[in-house]
Amino acid sequence: MKTSSTPASSGTTPALSGRQKKRGKWTRTIALDAMVLPALILTIVFAYVPMVGIVIAFQDFKPWLGFSQSNWVGLDHFKYLFNTPENLQVVWNTLIIASMKLVGGLIAPLVFALLLNEVRLSAFKRSVQTLVYLPHFLSWVILGGILLDMLSMKGLINQALVAMFNIEPVFFLGDGNWFRVVVVLSDIWKEFGFGAIIFLASLAGINPALYEAAEVDGAGRWQQTWAITIPSLIPIMIVVGTLSLGNILNAGFDQIFNLYNGLVYDKGDIIDTFVYRIGLIDGQFGFSAAVGLFKSVVGFVLIVAAYRMAYKFANYRIF
Repeated sequence: MKTSSTPASSGTTPALSGRQKKRGKWTRTIALDAMVLPALILTIVFAYVPMVGIVIAFQDFKPWLGFSQSNWVGLDHFKYLFNTPENLQVVWNTLIIASMKLVGGLIAPLVFALLLNEVRLSAFKRSVQTLVYLPHFLSWVILGGILLDMLSMKGLINQALVAMFNIEPVFFLGDGNWFRVVVVLSDIWKEFGFGAIIFLASLAGINPALYEAAEVDGAGRWQQTWAITIPSLIPIMIVVGTLSLGNILNAGFDQIFNLYNGLVYDKGDIIDTFVYRIGLIDGQFGFSAAVGLFKSVVGFVLIVAAYRMAYKFANYRIF
């Protein structure tokens, strides 16, 4: 009896090899990979390639000498940064202004969202939302010009103060303490409406049955807010607060650059404006690069810590 030289068919397809599986996976995702590729290239070109310039922070950099021939100074720029009171004041200014913005930028949107959530007239509610969102889309170049006119010694605000309270005009943008107040309040005014979106979305996700049960138990609107609304918002408050820590050294270059002047450098100068003035205006490229590198390293550490805290306390994660 002659036997067949080919194996009998078992009715099942042979298992794919590891190489075939990888090839199939690549084929399925090639379109998505092609869509990501331009963004990846731009990120590498504009975010990673310029990191070569970090070496400037350790050199007495001269543009006409380049990286290779500029004198190496090691950590001298960093020592000068931390041993000079004027330079440390810039760091403190940044921390103070950014911290005030962080707290105000968390409380104001939360309060606004809670108040707007109680409005039952839909048309009025939508109108208010639109009005408070608008400042977010205006640049600080425009708003800076408006504030400079309104807060000048003969501006609208001082005219109103003189007419109503018969007091001397206040030099809002020439006094360091008043300058900080103006910076923080104007930033909150510009951003609180847009920042309230996330809280309004969280409020919409609260189970209505909780409020119905509270009404049955005789709880009023204020009691419902304290017992249901605010506890339900605590996780998103933790997320917003912790993620904002990553930007604690970003006190708002655009805003302060358009508002400040030499009279308020001692209280209003922040790291970004300091780097701009020292590096691009005065030509101290090495020292300004060192200050920028210090800010970037601290910011990176804070961002990592913020994401860890958000995951630990609010179970929030991106990856």
